[in-house]
Amino acid sequence: MKITVLGCGLVGGLIAKDLAAGQGVEVLAVDVSEERLDSLNDIPRITTERVDLSDSSEIVRVIRDSDAVVGAVPGHFGYEMLRTVVEAGKPISDISFAPENALDLDGQAKRRGVAAVIDAGVSPGLSNLAVGRAAAGMDEVEEVTIYVGGLPLTRFWPWEYRSVFSPTDVIEEYLRPARLVENGIVVTKPALSEVELIDFPQVGTLEAFNTDGLRTIMHTIEATNMKEKTLRYPGHAERMRMLREAGFFSDEAVEIEGVRVRPRSLSERLLFDAWERPDGEREMTYLRVDVAGTRDGHRKELRYELYDETDDATGDSSMARTTGFPCAIIAGMLGRKEIELEGVLPLEMLGSDPELWERIISGLHARGVLFEEQTLVC
Repeated sequence: MKITVLGCGLVGGLIAKDLAAGQGVEVLAVDVSEERLDSLNDIPRITTERVDLSDSSEIVRVIRDSDAVVGAVPGHFGYEMLRTVVEAGKPISDISFAPENALDLDGQAKRRGVAAVIDAGVSPGLSNLAVGRAAAGMDEVEEVTIYVGGLPLTRFWPWEYRSVFSPTDVIEEYLRPARLVENGIVVTKPALSEVELIDFPQVGTLEAFNTDGLRTIMHTIEATNMKEKTLRYPGHAERMRMLREAGFFSDEAVEIEGVRVRPRSLSERLLFDAWERPDGEREMTYLRVDVAGTRDGHRKELRYELYDETDDATGDSSMARTTGFPCAIIAGMLGRKEIELEGVLPLEMLGSDPELWERIISGLHARGVLFEEQTLVC
């Protein structure tokens, strides 16, 4: 089985290594950065190739002989990459998190007879998987609440945050209005709004604020109320709001000593260094999904929890693990033709199938990532 990984940053590179560790799997790792590819060159069953993945013709070329594809490119050209792979008739497991609505490609995927599993990370991703599983066992879904965050175990001034993703994507999360469902209606609220402090047994007190992470479940799951909140150490949201309101994230260029400067570009460059995880620094990822509704006239409440830390043996960050492993597991399933569905498939569609749920969860457990289901009220 041959799988092509498009994009080999911290998460894509981990996916490539995980897939190559599987029996009978050959991986082609593709990225524009020679430095990223160098870290994969000496790993058995991985071949690397430097390619500009914003070029659709190059994508078509490198996936031509693939049994399945992984999409792990920056979000700003993720949709075009996904469309290209679908049109080429290749199944894909994607974590590019493009801002466009990938469900718009559903008809094309069905015409080509392929499965395009999107948002196959932690959240969106495993959160959707849990919501799909819970909703399948309810007659009516009343409440969906998702809390998710990745943080360093040791707090540090001033940001108390590290990122394994591009700062561009993180800042976009702090700018894009958050869509929630209230009383059955989709409403929009500012990102970083409605900050609340919550105590989590595994990690202590964190702040939770609105972000636009519901994505496909707003369209695929009927629920009375639904929200996703990002978790950070207390005080982070206020600092980000200060930068946002002061114009540091603005795309409108300003002139400084005769030079036109885009504030957001400068901020991203500075924050990239400040948020980069030093070697040896430990961090954690926490995800909690609460779903409440009714079944046969009785109240039913389910909770799904994941807590993961940096892997001491490999040094892989928990956010890379919890984002990359679901994507890799699904890519392997696609390559082995274990997912018979066609079209654009967010993970809530897979979660509603008990067999697919079990395969994904058992694959995570085999990799040391525990995502556990608990019945609160039945």
